Amino acid sequence: MILSATMAMIICIANQKGGVGKTTTAINLSAALAVSEKRILLIDCDPQGNATTGLGISKTDLPANIYHGLIGRNSATELVRDTEIPALKVIPAKEELIGFEIEMVDNPHRETVLKELVADVTDRFDYIVLDCPPSLSLLTVNALTASDVLLVPLQCEFYALEGLGQLLNTMKRIQKHFNPALRLMGILLTMYDKRTNLSRQVAEEATRYFQDRVFRTAIPRSVRLSEAPSHGKPILLYDAGCAGALGYFDLAREILLGT
Repeated sequence: MILSATMAMIICIANQKGGVGKTTTAINLSAALAVSEKRILLIDCDPQGNATTGLGISKTDLPANIYHGLIGRNSATELVRDTEIPALKVIPAKEELIGFEIEMVDNPHRETVLKELVADVTDRFDYIVLDCPPSLSLLTVNALTASDVLLVPLQCEFYALEGLGQLLNTMKRIQKHFNPALRLMGILLTMYDKRTNLSRQVAEEATRYFQDRVFRTAIPRSVRLSEAPSHGKPILLYDAGCAGALGYFDLAREILLGT
């Protein structure tokens, strides 16, 4: 009997608001899943390349990055790079990715370029995590089109829910035109401080709107989480015992149990 290869679950991490913990979540969820004996590929889809540097990869030394894959110059396999965690691989990004939208102006299949690129490696990983830019750009559309699920980090601050409806409307349009199977995996509360009324109010409001689509895990506000990227390390390699690291381990367990 020939067993078919398992295909990776592709998780898009997106929110058009900046500073909500998208890249922090992409890096540290990927790392937590990787040390849970899962094969993980993190794809940096943001021209800022913060997920790339946050995993200790120098952008100046890269012969190629996700941009070259999207324009057809390299295969996904050729772009995969190692990290300090053996089970965690990354496809890096750098600022030239800004040119992607211009390159794709005349491409009738511009919304599915990333999906076609990633298809080359889906049988090599258990989870593929896509870190999106803070906008509803063509890169984010590509990530949503390529993904199985959407994970939305939501910071526990004033106006947190503002703009979330726009993202979910974009998700519905993607479902209608490009990816009918796309579903909302969940809303992740980030920068949570149980001591403040504001954090509790945001959590209550999110739960009222989204009910069981809000993860039970909330990621606490943490100085150590903020420091880790400057050292090029996920939090579990920088300070595995801090509250932020424990939060991402809890999130990884919640996802593994739910999928």
